[in-house]
Amino acid sequence: MDTFTAISQARDLIPGISMLISKSPDRYAPDIWPTYYQSASGVHVTALDGKSYLDFGIMSVGACSLGYANPIVNNAAKASIDNGVITSLNCFEEVELARRLVLLHPWADMARFTRSGGEANAVSVRIARAFTNRSKVAICGYHGWHDWYIATNLQSNSKLNPFVMAGLEPKGVPSELEGTTIPFFFNDIASFDKALYENPDMAAVKLEVQRSQPPNPAFLSHIREECTRRNIVLIFDECTSGFRETLGGIHLLYGVEPDIAVFGKTLGNGFPICAVIGKKHIMQFVENTFISSTFWTERVGPSAALATLDVMEDIRSWEILPKIGRQIKSIWQEVASHNLLPSGAPVITISGIDALPVFSFNLEYSLIAKTYLIQSLLDEGILSTNSFYCCTLHDHPDYYSRYRKCFAKSMQDIVSLNETLLREKLRTRPCVGGFTRLNATID
Repeated sequence: MDTFTAISQARDLIPGISMLISKSPDRYAPDIWPTYYQSASGVHVTALDGKSYLDFGIMSVGACSLGYANPIVNNAAKASIDNGVITSLNCFEEVELARRLVLLHPWADMARFTRSGGEANAVSVRIARAFTNRSKVAICGYHGWHDWYIATNLQSNSKLNPFVMAGLEPKGVPSELEGTTIPFFFNDIASFDKALYENPDMAAVKLEVQRSQPPNPAFLSHIREECTRRNIVLIFDECTSGFRETLGGIHLLYGVEPDIAVFGKTLGNGFPICAVIGKKHIMQFVENTFISSTFWTERVGPSAALATLDVMEDIRSWEILPKIGRQIKSIWQEVASHNLLPSGAPVITISGIDALPVFSFNLEYSLIAKTYLIQSLLDEGILSTNSFYCCTLHDHPDYYSRYRKCFAKSMQDIVSLNETLLREKLRTRPCVGGFTRLNATID
């Protein structure tokens, strides 16, 4: 089936086209993005029409840091399927996984598991609210789609406008939740203190430890001290950052311990498994509220996670991923240095942790430029965008060389052509913009 037909059918049958906003073709090259796949292996994806692509883009939105269809992880999942995915009893693999995660994080004592990051974040907030018997949550970052989080955008006070997360529409979220989720800015102690001062009934502080820029040590330490002093539960959302630059949470690199941490993405190398780990005296409040789901007890996720951790430890993946990211950043930097804007300014600004590099266009017509970049690399058989989720199998000189050549040609066109000429070269509508995190800048 050709891509246009597949997307046309999807628009008729699936509201929003995709279950995940980050996989919608409208965010890439709306009318020509492959969108659907037949198979995937290593760093290659075969689309519905049979064409194979080198994935140098979102790489399953970071869920497969060991590459697609890792045989060790897949075999563990297959074994769990053959022996019964779910029964009237629980699988012991979840106990083993809890032990592994607690051993990796000496500050933690207990774990609960879900099958998606949004669920895990919602669970962590429910536990914090149950423990403190308070309602409000201060946030800094992206933490899922649930009502508790999107309530941030219900605010009607114009003074809060800079905090609103663009693109996250709160329709369908009860208006009664307005004021229950309070945003603050990353590395901004003043905005954090203001959030706490104006909301003394805070149950939890939740943040992504690192996304675009590294946290100021004083920032994390101050948050930890204030949460301890006020008996507020400190939650680190490591759904994206975990297990990329260290074996465990990236917070281990900064020496600041949370009360709860949330993990997802890389934990099962594509199989659905997410974790909420925390201190015993807080985690035990699960028993004082209602947090439960039938499919959180299935066996495939924990089995895949245990195998994923084994592979990570064996190859030391947390050393490989940043190395690859630095190589990609160097390609971007080198190409950008040869393709300056008429003003002499660089055409892109590079950011992100090494294992999750990202760049933004320094152009008023950045979405047109981004679409042209995606289109150009698609023509060369490469899935790409302005962010790069590293997997351990990207580390190959032929891949780097192929990507660099195509990226350089596209950037040369973007700099040499004006907005009108660039738009004329598009075979599709420009992509739509993304939402903006409180701790990152995304086109």
